[in-house]
Amino acid sequence: MKGGKSKSDKANKADNKLSVKRKAAEKPSKKPVKKGKAGKDPNKPKRPPSAFFVFMEDFRKQFKEKNPNNKLVSVVGKAGGDKWKSLSEAEKAPFVAKANKLKSEYTKILTAYYNKQSEGGNSNADDEEESDKSKSEINDDDDEEGSEEEEEEDD
Repeated sequence: MKGGKSKSDKANKADNKLSVKRKAAEKPSKKPVKKGKAGKDPNKPKRPPSAFFVFMEDFRKQFKEKNPNNKLVSVVGKAGGDKWKSLSEAEKAPFVAKANKLKSEYTKILTAYYNKQSEGGNSNADDEEESDKSKSEINDDDDEEGSEEEEEEDD
């Protein structure tokens, strides 16, 4: 019986499989608590549209004028995609240029946003405190000058 397997070996394997399934079913499963994604910051600037989406803004208007009875968004999307594919590089150039302009504006806004984030969330409170201090210091200086003038007038 070197190469052959007996019926009892097959039965034992089946029993082992069943016992494993029973054990797994009997134990209460401890699912790890998912942390999930961190919430998106609503103040973060939105990404700029790509050249295709800049093109689609104009194309939707034109398509709606030509086909006022169309109610399906998918038809507009397919027609826009086909039209975009058929355009040459020269015809796409104005849309690419506008998209690049929007992207450069976005990068400026985003760097300003990240700089503001890195300064800390309480920077406005700090600015208010400093301005209050400076106002009081200025008022103190005015009071001192005024008292000196009064003293001179009294002489």
